[in-house]
Amino acid sequence: MAIPDQLEPTISQPSTGTVLALDVGGTRLKGAVLDAAGRSLADLTQATGADAGPDEVVRRILHTLVALRDLPEARDVGAAGLALPGLVDPVDGRAVWSENIRWRDVPFQTLAEERLGLPVTVGHDVRACGLAEAQVGAARGQKNVLVVPIGTGIAATIITDGHVVDGRGLAGELGHLDVGYDEPCACGGTGCAEAVSSAAAIARRYSRRSGVNVEGAAEVLERKRDGDTVAVDVWAQAVDGLARAFAAATTLVAPDMIVIGGGLALAGPDLFDPVEHQLRDRLTFQRMPTLVPAALGDRAGCIGAGILARQRIEAGGRR
Repeated sequence: MAIPDQLEPTISQPSTGTVLALDVGGTRLKGAVLDAAGRSLADLTQATGADAGPDEVVRRILHTLVALRDLPEARDVGAAGLALPGLVDPVDGRAVWSENIRWRDVPFQTLAEERLGLPVTVGHDVRACGLAEAQVGAARGQKNVLVVPIGTGIAATIITDGHVVDGRGLAGELGHLDVGYDEPCACGGTGCAEAVSSAAAIARRYSRRSGVNVEGAAEVLERKRDGDTVAVDVWAQAVDGLARAFAAATTLVAPDMIVIGGGLALAGPDLFDPVEHQLRDRLTFQRMPTLVPAALGDRAGCIGAGILARQRIEAGGRR
């Protein structure tokens, strides 16, 4: 299959023992051919095409996987990993539902294996990112970790005793813990951490309370630094919501480390310092986790998808 103009190949020297990896985002598909050490031999990016509907997104995903397989760097490829957003059932290899892409019950594992002629592992995008941070990123060497990307929403990868807790696609919904605020959430609940402490929520709540539309949480942070009282209060409530959610997670799964990623992590000490202080104050007998920023950035999902593929090879191709 010819590579269309939307695909932008970036090629380096090939190696052996390769896997295919594809991370599906809201706007971009990020694919790679990875060697046995996780190094990228070739990269392909393409627009997700969500505006054209879920069928088009599925078509582009399958096309990009085939395009990756057909690159010369993929001649020794043994498996593929696919990281998907929304609700994902990794056991059946299905994308159950995505609010942003609007697909429902898509059998990606079956479709991709039929197209590629390779074993394919399907996983959740957040858990793929968490797996990457735990194995080669900020939490390398840690066996009890919470990896929490904070952007439009809030989710978590829970790694306990070195094992990712999946719950058949439903584990780690940290953003839907009730943190005690009278704030409606898109999930239908009230008081969810995601409705108070996500980057999107910070911008939305500031705009609503101040009457001034802002582009994102970064602008709210700048206004907070300038002494804007509404920004100060909105930011403080976001910090409080995160501390409450982290305290609940720490009590339940006892992470040694919490890795914070996503756009909100770019706030640096304005986020990390008050969250750490409030979390410490909320804990009694629990072990205080170390809070660190994520290390892999937007590469984490693709790296994690590659790890899923590598695990499939190590399992002898079995699901």
